[in-house]
Amino acid sequence: MLDLLASSGNIATDLLERTASTLRVQEIVRLSLAPAFLLAAIGAIMNVMMTRMIWVAERIERLEERMEEERTPRDYSELAWLRRRRLLAQRAVMFSTIAGLTICVVVALLFVSAFIKPQIGTVTALAWIATMGFLITGLLHFVVETLVAARGYREQEHRDGPSGD
Repeated sequence: MLDLLASSGNIATDLLERTASTLRVQEIVRLSLAPAFLLAAIGAIMNVMMTRMIWVAERIERLEERMEEERTPRDYSELAWLRRRRLLAQRAVMFSTIAGLTICVVVALLFVSAFIKPQIGTVTALAWIATMGFLITGLLHFVVETLVAARGYREQEHRDGPSGD
């Protein structure tokens, strides 16, 4: 394999020389740990988001089935509230997923940077900044969803008394 790469010219030889250093690879692995831990954290947060979104979606389905038989103004109000929560949760998951994808791009760029001569630190930094922007946006949507949920429960309890749901 090495003979094949070496015979293909200067590019392969240069690539082998730049990546042959164990220390260089160790450094890249070390640099990629922070993004990898962030990716794990995003996954954990998304698990919570998905659990909430699934609960809301199931509640919407049950409410819509009940509304086929009888429709009350309270049902319409709750349905609108749940749909708003679902939209916010969907956006939170979407932006968090994009943040996870851009973290993967950051890790890939870190490894690619060890193999190429052009400096791509700016591109890597921009990908990291984009990750933070997507993550912040996703978390803000999640915060708003939890606030909408808390406000809705308080309004329901105030209007109807404690609920059995």
